[in-house]
Amino acid sequence: MGSEGVRNRGSEGVGGESTDEELIAQGREILDDGRAALGAMRDRLDADFARAVRLVLTCPGKVVVTGMGKSGAVGRKIAGTLSSTGTTAVFLHPAEGIHGDLGILAAPDLLIALSQSGETDELLALLPSVKRIGAGIIAMTGAPGSTLARYAQVVLDTSVEKEACPLNLAPTTSTTCQMALGDALALCVMQAREFSEADYALYHPGGSLGRRLLLRVSEVMRTGDQLALAPLGAPLREVIFKITQANAGAAVVVDPEGRIAGIITDGDLRRYLLRGDHALSDPVDAAMTPNPTITAPDVLAAEALGIINDRANATGVKIGEVPVVDADRRPVGILMLKDMARAGIMF
Repeated sequence: MGSEGVRNRGSEGVGGESTDEELIAQGREILDDGRAALGAMRDRLDADFARAVRLVLTCPGKVVVTGMGKSGAVGRKIAGTLSSTGTTAVFLHPAEGIHGDLGILAAPDLLIALSQSGETDELLALLPSVKRIGAGIIAMTGAPGSTLARYAQVVLDTSVEKEACPLNLAPTTSTTCQMALGDALALCVMQAREFSEADYALYHPGGSLGRRLLLRVSEVMRTGDQLALAPLGAPLREVIFKITQANAGAAVVVDPEGRIAGIITDGDLRRYLLRGDHALSDPVDAAMTPNPTITAPDVLAAEALGIINDRANATGVKIGEVPVVDADRRPVGILMLKDMARAGIMF
């Protein structure tokens, strides 16, 4: 009951003392503070930033990012961004570092140390050992004259006039600048490495992005017994049996040389038979769609989906199955949209 009372008093205080307009105005003012600080940092960016990019780019070992408190939270994100964009990077908690975890750092490595004051005790305790190990140091700090800055080869200035916090105490605007500068550093290194979409996907194999950039049609298509093939002239009764046997939604129609001649879907069959004046003995040619949309097995599944969507938008006809053919236009599989959806390719 006591904790509920605290929550209710807090809610009433916000709602009762400030109007929506006042809260929106306060939010805009805080965002304006961040925008102004980012603009100022942008304007003072100098050759030290270029030196930092080159240090990361030419680092023969790994990048170790460290920081305490809110700077540490930003440091974790910077290490993650570096790692996902082609630079081997890890985060080291300073307090753990001074109790043995500094063993993760070696002479070929590079330390990026975040401290807005440049005087964080746990961080400063690491620096003499880092120097003895022989690793390079990039300081990201709001105090270019600080102890941290004096240890560093390169100093990146993240100073701000004031924090967005109304008490000017909680790290807010300063961490915004740290985050933005860390992103700029990582992405400049990424571009210098000519890091590609395929490279990015390699580091993200478990996500939908990786699947879109790596998965090929051959890995999603149905083959073998799940590929229903029907020769030109085959009666519709036989085609229905083949589709049912393959547990598919369509059959690929082939000519006497085994090359694709068309496709017939469940929908095509239903529409044809509903006309009423035709029998199941009619040839598949009468109900199939000639010259259907096709794809190749080595095409990216996402690229094939884009082609399918473009064709569907252009014709106004929904496409659920696409034959996969080789260089001689012989069917080797069939691509089903529902299988692509299960694989996480749909977007």
